[in-house]
Amino acid sequence: MAKKAKTVFICSDCGNEHPAWQGQCNFCGAWNTIVEQKVQPTPVSDSRRRVSQAAQPVRLDSVGTDSYSRIDSGIGELNRVLGGGIVLGSLILISGEPGIGKSTLIIETADNIARRYGKVLYCSGEESEQQVKLRADRVCASAGVRKACATASDSPVSENLYIYPETCIDNIISACEQTKPSLLIIDSIQTMYTAEVDSVAGSVTQIRACSNLLMKLAKTNNIPVFIVAHINKSGDLAGPKTIEHMVDCVLNFTGERDKDLRILRSFKNRFGTTDEIGAFRMSSEGMVEVSDLSGSLIENSDVLEQGSVISAVYEGSRPVFFEIQALVAKANVGFSRRTALGIDHNRLNMLLAVLEKQAGIPLLDYDVYVNVVGGLKPDSPATDLAVALAIFSSLRERTSPRRTVAVGEVGLTGRLRSVPNADKIIVEAERLGYEKVILPTKNAEASKSNKVRLCGADNVRDAIKLYLAD
Repeated sequence: MAKKAKTVFICSDCGNEHPAWQGQCNFCGAWNTIVEQKVQPTPVSDSRRRVSQAAQPVRLDSVGTDSYSRIDSGIGELNRVLGGGIVLGSLILISGEPGIGKSTLIIETADNIARRYGKVLYCSGEESEQQVKLRADRVCASAGVRKACATASDSPVSENLYIYPETCIDNIISACEQTKPSLLIIDSIQTMYTAEVDSVAGSVTQIRACSNLLMKLAKTNNIPVFIVAHINKSGDLAGPKTIEHMVDCVLNFTGERDKDLRILRSFKNRFGTTDEIGAFRMSSEGMVEVSDLSGSLIENSDVLEQGSVISAVYEGSRPVFFEIQALVAKANVGFSRRTALGIDHNRLNMLLAVLEKQAGIPLLDYDVYVNVVGGLKPDSPATDLAVALAIFSSLRERTSPRRTVAVGEVGLTGRLRSVPNADKIIVEAERLGYEKVILPTKNAEASKSNKVRLCGADNVRDAIKLYLAD
């Protein structure tokens, strides 16, 4: 039988409760501020509640606005993407295709936090203790430490790192109450289930129910929780799309199977920006941070090749330089082919139409292939100008006489639109030793450089002339 609502008398100014209605508040002394409220009793054990105890409404201006407490993950690139570290009580979802390196990055983070802050509970629903231990021995210590571990009993893994091969989320919550970890890791959410829901593990209902219990655990005990999730080809159902609105931060790990570069990008972050990216390289010893991403993406920058143009985008707090290659060849069949790797295929078709209409460059009977070297997939339209110049360079078999960087968004009228943070891109171009930067006129007028020649262009036709000029 449902319990009846309880009637309480609360002062609207100070929020204190009184046994009965009265004209003056006994606590703050205000008159005629006692109001009657009905409170519906809710079981404390209700898993749908975010916190374990009932809360009262408070005035927003009385809430403190101090900075969130963060802990250092021990990995600079991960801290950069998270906004400076892991926020206590946050729920972080890291997703990516199977085998991309999620578990490798997580186990390294877990070992770093275990050495600095105390116990870390790693809950694995896919692998046994021995499998996790083999990975941890490989990635959690340097080569010198491994050589010092002469016997099987000696381990480079922190003694505060606990492994728990369990798929029942209720048992995991009980284990957290006993061990009181400083970090909880769920690998992966698709294998977890709760007895409160009558469905198989990995279903949408189970994933939502388990995520709700983990959110309650994180907020109530101020424990940061990492949730690992796989995605399928469409990113639906079993993937993170069903719970990303519940978590505080959504990280996506991307990369090509045939290349060692991995990019960690934040799609949602309640405690930081979503513009940052982190760069890693997959090696036999785990994930290696890439601090100079531009230098790693560009090889043989001194060689001037036809169909190759350097471009740049500003990601979070750093500019990233990369090479765009284009190959234009005479079509041998009835229909010309357009292939794009790293950029949007529809945007490539738009640029080809602009070049033909506004710059007078015929491309109807040519196959066009465009590739962003290194596996990076820039989302910014600032790469439009570099793509257009690379296509022209390959078609006419001509290249710039100087080491050149091209940035700028191309409109349908052929005009160049300004790009944000162009001044910081110019500074990075100076550091990398480039001689000329082609950019929209508005950006060129607002920037200055003593080492790099700034060439401002109003449209694509002018940019092509500046590209060929000395």
